[in-house]
Amino acid sequence: MPVNDAAPEAGDIVRVAARGDGVTRDGRHVPLAAPGDRLRADGSVQPGPHHRAPPCRHFPDCGGCQLQHLDDASWSDFIVDRIAGALAQHGLSAPIRTPQLSPPNTRRRATLHAERRGRQVHLGFTEQGSHRLIDIAECHVLAPELFALIAPLRGLLAAMLPASGRSDVHLACTDQGVDVRIGRIADDSLAAAEAITAFAYRHGLARLAIDDGYGAQPRWEPEPVTVTLGGVPVPFPGGSFLQATAEGEAALVAAVREAVREASKIADLFAGLGTFALAFPEARVYAAEGAREPILALKSAAAGARRQLFADHRDLFRRPVAPKDLDHFDAVVLDPPRAGAKEQIAEIAASAVPIVAYVSCNPSTFARDAETLCKGGYRLEWIQPVGQFRWSTHVELAAQFSR
Repeated sequence: MPVNDAAPEAGDIVRVAARGDGVTRDGRHVPLAAPGDRLRADGSVQPGPHHRAPPCRHFPDCGGCQLQHLDDASWSDFIVDRIAGALAQHGLSAPIRTPQLSPPNTRRRATLHAERRGRQVHLGFTEQGSHRLIDIAECHVLAPELFALIAPLRGLLAAMLPASGRSDVHLACTDQGVDVRIGRIADDSLAAAEAITAFAYRHGLARLAIDDGYGAQPRWEPEPVTVTLGGVPVPFPGGSFLQATAEGEAALVAAVREAVREASKIADLFAGLGTFALAFPEARVYAAEGAREPILALKSAAAGARRQLFADHRDLFRRPVAPKDLDHFDAVVLDPPRAGAKEQIAEIAASAVPIVAYVSCNPSTFARDAETLCKGGYRLEWIQPVGQFRWSTHVELAAQFSR
């Protein structure tokens, strides 16, 4: 029965901690508890108004989700609390907008694990806090076209997986269909090659690549694989970074466009394939990225679309862009990895760039970098949270800083 409006008690769940546990009013951590639940004296949980029935049979064992027991309101509050808590640790605060949440079954990229168990192949995510593999029979986060390949892939892998160890299976939705990359396969027989080709053809794959330990090599790619970013088809190197959902990408791009306003000269740092660099067709854009294949793909796509874009293969950790060069831009956009951009942020803080749009997948390193910018004379104007990883503790955001 749901919790009624009784007086507050020490066992009331008041928030969700960073790893997904509910936290009582007196500070105890309770697994699988939602705000509004109540911890009974016997250790059981009385569900409250924000506790929902998890839709997936694999929850909570599967590590793909941690928060299926929360409703969207509580998940949104969790995201906001994560960001606000990280900022508070650095003495900062800012207006945090309502999170934009991606719907179920919209995840367009994922890395699964496969292993042989006797004659069977198990394929799925690992258990939370464990290396045990969960063989998924359903999934409420993957896009339908990705999940539709799970059962067929088990059949393909049954004849190819090594007797021990695991293989990674990377899936991504592209313009031409699903891109599949499989690791730790070393079967070079004619029968294996024919099976791979037949499988890719039968399921309409965009590409199927096999990594035999010397790098992934396409075994099937009837036409060049692309992803469309900012209206421009960009060559998609296998395994490249892609925002987890189309809805999440759109939310982040909209926030970044709002942040930079009418800037005509923009520096996009950690540009990847050009998610943000290609979102400004009217501007002159400098795009820097340390990974070679993505920046070459962006360079080719921008040239084909006749965009005013200069692509620079540059390690921004070892060779950040200096203030004297940054001062030529009206705005800087950056989307660093989870470690943040400590070295580059120090250079931005010493520059005169009027606007910084910062996209982050880690509230902790974002808050650290935000403190550096604020000490350098910037003001944190607003934060737009984005929940791309449905029912996950993973938090993403876009923020605007201005001088």
